[in-house]
Amino acid sequence: MTIADRYRARADAFEQKIANVRPEQWGDPSPCAKWTALEVVDHVIDMHGVMLGEAIPRTEDPLADFREARRQVLDALTSDRAKTEVSTPGGPMTLEDHVDRVVSDDLVLHGWDLARATGQDETIPATDVERLWATATAVPPELMERFRTPGAFGPGIEVYGAEVPVPEDAPLQDRLLGYVGRDPVSKDP
Repeated sequence: MTIADRYRARADAFEQKIANVRPEQWGDPSPCAKWTALEVVDHVIDMHGVMLGEAIPRTEDPLADFREARRQVLDALTSDRAKTEVSTPGGPMTLEDHVDRVVSDDLVLHGWDLARATGQDETIPATDVERLWATATAVPPELMERFRTPGAFGPGIEVYGAEVPVPEDAPLQDRLLGYVGRDPVSKDP
C-alpha cells in the first residue's frame, strides 16, 4: 500500500466518523484531556495544515472543513511535492513520510477518540493497530519521554499521554491505546 493509499483509507474512516456525529455530540468530552469531540476534529484539521505549512480555511461545518484538509493533503501526496524534503522535529524527511508518520497515524488514534466520544464503533483495523504498535514501541525511551511531555514540541502539543496500565494479555488494540495514553476500558473520557 502506498502512503497516499494508506492516508486515503484512514481519511475515509475518519470522515465517516465525522459524518456520524450528531449535532448535539460536538461538545461531548473526548479521551483527549480537555478536548471535546469537535476539538479532536479541529486538531486533526490543524495538523493537516501543519503538514502543508499553511492553515486550512474554516467554516462552521467540521465535515466540509475536514474534506478540504483531506483534499489538500491528497493533492500534495499525489504530486511532485510529496518527495520534497521538509524539516520536522524528528529531522528532515520527505513530505509524504512526514504525513505518513504524523497526520495519517493521527487519523487512526483520533478516530478512536472521536468514536469513543460519540458512541461509535471503536474498532481500529488490525493492520493499523499492528503498524502503530510497532512504531510506538520502537521509539527510544528518551524520545518517548519527550513525546509524553506536554509542550515539548510547541505550545499545547502533547504527542502521547502518560501510559495507562493494560494487562499484557489484553488485545493489541487495548495495549496500543494504553501505551499512547488512552484508557481502552473506561468509557469515561
